[in-house]
Amino acid sequence: MVDAKMLNKIGSAPGFIAALDQSGGSTPKALQLYGIAESEYQGDEEMFRLMHAMRARIMRAPAFTGDKVIAAILFERTMDGDVDGQPVPSYLWEKRGVVPFLKVDKGLEAEQDGVQVMKSMPDLDALLIRGREKGIFGTKMRSVIAKADKAGIAAVVQQQFEVARQIIAQGLMPIIEPEVSIKSPTKGEAEAILREEIAQQLDKLPSGENVMLKLTIPTVPDFYAPLIEHKAVIRLVALSGGYSRAEACEKLKHNHGMIASFSRALTENLRVTMSDAEFNASLAETIDEIYAASVNKA
Repeated sequence: MVDAKMLNKIGSAPGFIAALDQSGGSTPKALQLYGIAESEYQGDEEMFRLMHAMRARIMRAPAFTGDKVIAAILFERTMDGDVDGQPVPSYLWEKRGVVPFLKVDKGLEAEQDGVQVMKSMPDLDALLIRGREKGIFGTKMRSVIAKADKAGIAAVVQQQFEVARQIIAQGLMPIIEPEVSIKSPTKGEAEAILREEIAQQLDKLPSGENVMLKLTIPTVPDFYAPLIEHKAVIRLVALSGGYSRAEACEKLKHNHGMIASFSRALTENLRVTMSDAEFNASLAETIDEIYAASVNKA
């Protein structure tokens, strides 16, 4: 059973979701953007230690509170870590008022039929139970759509909903994320197929079962409005998908009912060499910009 206070915050509070879930393959690039080159560390343990230090710095920042950041998506190692001696999920909720989510996918299969489905997750139930015990509210899992291939997109959506039902059964809230690449030459066509496939799967959910959706900001403003209005959808959030923060925020402003769930766009101006005052001021400015794009629509 999902936590009622967290559900209320996720479902109705103004704000956006911080995606702090860069994992194995994307961690070196995230650290490089932060100002730490690969030559400055050796091995995965040191890499993840540096990444955790960056995330902890973000979580401690005065502006990183539930007033504007309603939730944060965590990498598994981040969930298992501490901030100031307190487990990250409880620190986020108890100290910052931020609802904790967990990234559960294990990466992507090779592209087939214009898409990349998720790799198998044989240990998912064990991870879900561990996350729930640590205070995790929900999960996130990502697939990628590169082309407007109906069979491929149907396979992505079907897999997402199959795993979502497994997550719901463990008492957690799934964020379904079939990302349409912003580089796709058929992005608009892919979004049309995706909207239809998601709507069909939503209609199949038993009464009382709910999901969240995380989608690329659509080519046509408000294109996903019918999904936002579906009774099974708690909230629809947007990924930045490689757009700069300025681009992503400008596009988001034209999509009513859609809030941000940004990763790189959240951290693009943060540097390891900043003083705490500089770091906190830069993050506060970013949070204000993303919050405004999520709440104040054109």
